[in-house]
Amino acid sequence: MQTPAPFEYERATSVDGAIEALGRLGSEARVIAGGHSLLPMMKLRLASPEHLVDINDLDELSYIREQDGEVRIGALTRHVDLLESELLAERFPLFADAEHVIADPVVRNRGTIGGSLCQADAAEDLSAVCTAAKAQVVIRGADGERVVAMDDFHVGPYMTAVGDGELLTEVRVPVRAGAGSAHEKVERRAGDWAIAAASAAVWMDGGTIADAGIALAAVGLTTVHPSRAEELLRGKTPSDELFAQAGEIASSECSPTADGRGPVEYKRHLAGVLTQRALRRSAARAMNEEA
Repeated sequence: MQTPAPFEYERATSVDGAIEALGRLGSEARVIAGGHSLLPMMKLRLASPEHLVDINDLDELSYIREQDGEVRIGALTRHVDLLESELLAERFPLFADAEHVIADPVVRNRGTIGGSLCQADAAEDLSAVCTAAKAQVVIRGADGERVVAMDDFHVGPYMTAVGDGELLTEVRVPVRAGAGSAHEKVERRAGDWAIAAASAAVWMDGGTIADAGIALAAVGLTTVHPSRAEELLRGKTPSDELFAQAGEIASSECSPTADGRGPVEYKRHLAGVLTQRALRRSAARAMNEEA
């Protein structure tokens, strides 16, 4: 039976208390919430933190609400709450699209959005969702808060902008008129990590795409943000031909590696096809909203 290396455990009772503990314990401390990513890595000794700071009692970090032109999601919000949120279903349906294909009910009942983003796994769905939706994250430390765009949040494989003594506390997704969004994923079996996945969002102004967001999972060392494909879409009228061109660009901008889930060219092909599908559904949802 595999067991983790020895560690000290501390249960936080407030956000300030968690931040104080993380600052005091230093770089060998890790936060635990759902634990579905960290604990398996600890059992395999791929991660061996000396201290765990448990934040499961911090109910103040579990919410989904609209405020100041944004949908704000607390970092401790569980996957199941994202799946069942009527506000997200209305404003950003790509969250529910993704949650339907993330893991299984056991994981969705315990796993959190903050834990998913901080794991910084390139195959993780919510990082692509938040990048496409142009979300920002709030990182809080002893000296206050800072707001970081998703492009700057993941700084490398399994690495984020959250520093020692800091805690991700909130995800903020801007609400804009004419929005539509979708998430597409291909997996070997239900709930598995993606072979490839694509998130997309469009913001329509009349019959024209005013802005677009695209992000890919499982086809690079980190979440892939094909900005050239987004640029192609701006100011254009939605069409299958346009979305196919965007898919080709997205395919060319990703950098998958061959593994048990498939060869490189297969994953590139999937990335392009899924981008096209996600854009098509995003535009349809946006135009239905306008109608």
